[in-house]
Amino acid sequence: MLDHLSIPVRDIARSRHFYAAALEPLGYTLIKDMSFAVSFAVTEGYGQSSDPGGEFWIYQSKGEPCPAVHFAFSAASREHVAAFFAAAIAAGGRDNGPPGLRPNYHQDYYAAFVHDPDGYNIEAVYHRQP
Repeated sequence: MLDHLSIPVRDIARSRHFYAAALEPLGYTLIKDMSFAVSFAVTEGYGQSSDPGGEFWIYQSKGEPCPAVHFAFSAASREHVAAFFAAAIAAGGRDNGPPGLRPNYHQDYYAAFVHDPDGYNIEAVYHRQP
């Protein structure tokens, strides 16, 4: 199990706005906001973080980010996957696969994919039947 994940971003303010909006439907809250880094965590309920400093970090890049990276956030329901997708698109993300079943992974794999402002392929996924 991962404790936390950090990714470099080109523009910390733009990415702070994007991730605050996109992750809110999944229960994430902005935990730390420093001039060079920002962290988010689930503070209660489904997927609650064990790290008081936050489990997902973005930080100001000193070079170019690595957008070939893909990562997925666990969602509490299919509705949360759809809310993530809508919020991410509204916050400036680019559609990389709307909410829906992905039976090529397994029969109940329900996910949505968005490219963030730096090109990272982010996903929200729910693995159970509705």
